[in-house]
Order: sequence, then structure tokens, then C-alpha cells
Amino acid sequence: MPGSSIGQAFRVTTWGESHGPAIGVVVDGCPPRIPLSEDNVQAELDRRRPGQSGLTTPRREADRVAIQSGVIAGRTTGHPIGMVVHNKDARPADYEALKTVYRPSHADYTFEAKYGIRDPSGGGRSSARVTVGHVAAGAVARRFLEERFGVECTAYVKRTKDVEADVDPDTVTRADVEKTPVRCPDPEAAARMVELIERTRDARDSLGGVVECSVRGVPPGLGEPVFDKLESDLAKAMLAINASKGFEIGSGFAGTRLFGSEHNDRFVMKDGRPATETNRAGGVLGGISTGMPIVFRVAFKPTSTIGKAQRTVDSEGKEITLEARGRHDPCVLPRAVPIVEAMACLVLADHALRQASISTEQQPSG
Repeated sequence: MPGSSIGQAFRVTTWGESHGPAIGVVVDGCPPRIPLSEDNVQAELDRRRPGQSGLTTPRREADRVAIQSGVIAGRTTGHPIGMVVHNKDARPADYEALKTVYRPSHADYTFEAKYGIRDPSGGGRSSARVTVGHVAAGAVARRFLEERFGVECTAYVKRTKDVEADVDPDTVTRADVEKTPVRCPDPEAAARMVELIERTRDARDSLGGVVECSVRGVPPGLGEPVFDKLESDLAKAMLAINASKGFEIGSGFAGTRLFGSEHNDRFVMKDGRPATETNRAGGVLGGISTGMPIVFRVAFKPTSTIGKAQRTVDSEGKEITLEARGRHDPCVLPRAVPIVEAMACLVLADHALRQASISTEQQPSG
């Protein structure tokens, strides 16, 4: 089965290529009467678009979204929501010299090995450009979660290479995150990150790091054990993002250094229902949300395209030296923040609707 769709009750399918005419997405399963406008979607796309600052690719795309279906008079109809963003600054000719080259750490070889054909123009479907559809769909999911549950989803740059921020996931706000171009709410760490990214860019190199995400207001009970656990679906969604290489939730790998007596989250009563005193579980137990904030982290590798000379081979097996001259981010982290949020919202919206169907089935008849 093709891998361009995600979700069951809240189903999302994306289409389009990096340097094709347009990028699009279809959202199926969004409930009716949810307030939604192009401005809601555009606000999220503006955070993802290229050319935002000197820390991102200079490709110039306004990424203006057009809602084609599923919305009337500012509210969803319950029918499929189709959205499209036209590429305005596509330059497939820039990649003509690379059509037979296997770029280091790109998907050129693997796509060719799988399909027998590949799109050399920016990687085609393997390009981060396709995340336009992820973010547009995530904006719809966010509106649903906000309206139904008051969910707040806030991601931020936690670490860039070896510069780590000190952030409280229980109190961080989007306003804090958006104060700097690197999208790190720790001002001192953000300044060091910006300096590091600029220095790396000038050296024609790249770097990676970690995006952390905090989702507050998620009701308890979301998640489908055994194979559709909430953290399992979150991991799948996050690892579907371009350049992502790792996922951990709650204490993650750091929890392996603790004794059980140190790691366990003790239950207490809060606001009339059970809650945990600490949150090392990251808001999920047994694959089901606890009602505590869901806190997870996603690791992103250094951007694969760099200006430094690299050795590689072409489709004929000839060794060549590659010096990339395209328009690329020296660090994907600032633009990855809204993508992480979007994918989290998609997973949570899907599980919220799946749980609603279970709750309906449990209602007494007659």
C-alpha cells in the first residue's frame, strides 16, 4: 500500500513534489461545524515556509494556501477538506547536473532502488517541501483539538548540536518560542544557537539537534493498545518527518539511569480525578494518555545538503566530488518546530475521534 496517508478516523493524504507545480493534502474525517479559515491554516504555514531568516534556506515561497473543499462560511462541513499550495520558486533546472548522482545521506539511491525511477529535482517526494501538506492538515487538527478539548501544543528547539536550552514544558508558550528566529524559548541558549548556526552556515556545513514538544489539555483515555499505542503512533508520525532520526517520550533514555523507586510517578488526586505527582511517563501509561502533559522529543540529523566537497558515486559507478550549490537550510530545527506540532495534532485528533466512537459504543441503549 502507498505510504502517503496517515490516520484512521482522521485520515490525511498528501501529494506533490519539491519542484512540481503544487503541494496538496486531503483531510477526511474532520467533524462538522469546526471553525476553520484559510487564515488559520496560513498562520501555521508561515511558520514553516522557507526564507524566514538568515538561518533558513533562501528559497522564496509565500506558501499561500487555498481551501478547495470541505469548508462553508468558515466552518467545516464534515466532508473531505482539500487544500493546495502552489510552488512559485521551483527551479528544477538547478538539479540537472545531479540527475545521475547519489548525494550523500539523501534518498536518491533508495528511491531509485525501490521504484526504478527517481525525481532528481530536490528529491521529489523525499524532500522536506512535502511537509507543507503535513502542516496544513495539522492546522485543521489543531482547530478541532482546541475547540473540543482546549488542547495546547507547543514545540521548541531544545538542543542544537551541543547547545542545550533550559525549558519548562509545563509552562512554555508559543509567544516564548517565537521570540527568536531559532525558536528556542531560552534567550541565552537561543543566542548561542543562532551564533552556532550562522558560523556553521558560513563554513558551508550543517548541524542537527532536538525538538521538544509539550501538549497540554489532552484528556485521559486516548490510545489503542496493543499496536496503536499513543506513543507508538506519535513515534511513527515524528519519524515520518524528513531528517528525523530518533524519538523519545517522557524520561526517554535518561530514565534508564534511574531505579524504579526514583522513576515511578506517584498518583494523587487533583481537581477531583487521579493525576501523577511527577510526569516521567510523559503523559502516557500503557499506551493511553493519562491527562498529564504529553512531552516528547524528536532528534534531527544535520541537513544532508552541504557546500563542502564530498566524495560520492553516480549511477554508472563513477566516483565524483560533489559541492552542493542549491538553496538549503544549514539547520532544519527552526522550521521543524511547526511540523512536529502538526504531526502531534494529527495523531491526537485521530485518537480523540477513535475514542469518541468507543465512548458512544459504551453508552447504554434505550
